[in-house]
Amino acid sequence: MSVKPPTHSRQAAAPAMGGNSRTAVRPRLNPLYEQMQTSVFERMSGLAAKHGAVNLGQGFPDFGWPEEILEAAAGALTEGSNQYPPSRGLPPLREAIAAHYNRHQQLDVAAAHVCVTSGATEAVGAAILATVRPGDEVIILTPAYDCYAPMIRRAGGTVREVALRPPRWRIDREPLEAAVGPKTSAILFNNPHNPAGRLFTRDELDVVAAVAREHDLTVISDEVWEHIVLDEQHFVSLASLPEMAQRTIKIGSAGKIFSLTGWKVGWMVAAPEMAGVAARAHQFLTFSTAPNLQSAVAYGLDEGDAWIEPMKQRFARARDRMTQGLRDAGFAVLDAASTYFLCVDLAQSGIGLDDESFAAAAVERAGVAVVPLSAFAEADPPRHLVRLCFGKKDETIDAGVAAMAKAKKLFE
Repeated sequence: MSVKPPTHSRQAAAPAMGGNSRTAVRPRLNPLYEQMQTSVFERMSGLAAKHGAVNLGQGFPDFGWPEEILEAAAGALTEGSNQYPPSRGLPPLREAIAAHYNRHQQLDVAAAHVCVTSGATEAVGAAILATVRPGDEVIILTPAYDCYAPMIRRAGGTVREVALRPPRWRIDREPLEAAVGPKTSAILFNNPHNPAGRLFTRDELDVVAAVAREHDLTVISDEVWEHIVLDEQHFVSLASLPEMAQRTIKIGSAGKIFSLTGWKVGWMVAAPEMAGVAARAHQFLTFSTAPNLQSAVAYGLDEGDAWIEPMKQRFARARDRMTQGLRDAGFAVLDAASTYFLCVDLAQSGIGLDDESFAAAAVERAGVAVVPLSAFAEADPPRHLVRLCFGKKDETIDAGVAAMAKAKKLFE
């Protein structure tokens, strides 16, 4: 999608001496951001607050964080350093991240492979800036998290979308291979997948890896949902596949692992040379992340393995409660087995509205905020699906389901 720069007036901005005024200057702004809409998550959360609605739109849980990690953060705040930590992250946290992946995913990584960032979104941005050159093409699998495309463009790259189709959301080799051209340099991959709530199979991972190897592509693998994998499924990191460790930047998130999204502690894991370049991009984005939160996350990764399975079970129960409630209300709900999101098919639910119209009516007239899936793609996006966050307490889920039932009745 090309972005045309705005036309600017060059008239003087300041009032003239003696009280006479002139027409104000329109400032020269970056057209990428000037023409960009506010994130759909921010927009729907703002409408939820305005209308007093149940917020099932933005992806944050209202349960699940371990009290011990909060105590560790509080202790580090009062007893530890509150000055700039090393830009790449506190050494104990980098070591804890590496050890965590050694244990859980059998990745052969050490602290030298790790760069800590202020959230996974910053990690994605730094990884893109480190690997995408002006004129490069980057493949994304849509629907895709809405930060991917603008970040690629900010680095001077061009987005190539490969659409995954509901309800199966499968990765097939033919369309992925067809998207590769002479300027393609990278694939930006998300697994488990937001918003589909799907964990890709080993066969599908092999497809991505094979295309990357055969065309010498870098893969930025956004794996922030790696521990929110339900129904006894097993997560496999793309970096663990043959010949992928040297071409993959793995993205992780403490906010997702510990249900503490507001902490904004993320990281990149890559081969040391690649991690070093990504760290140089990071140093001029946020430079560093709050040291007390880094210390607490290191504690959680070192001591919190026993927290993971109970967390999965609570998310599975929440998913089942919301799914059953919505189906009882007459909604067609797509199966979800990872992340804390599920999708509702409006057309199959007997609702003729597009996703944006339904989302607007639901928050304003029924009291529930959901996210339209068309915000996750630019080329021919699906317009009959909405995403809901099931990572909520029972009372929040029940209130949200009741409001969704009310919204459905508006269109019967």
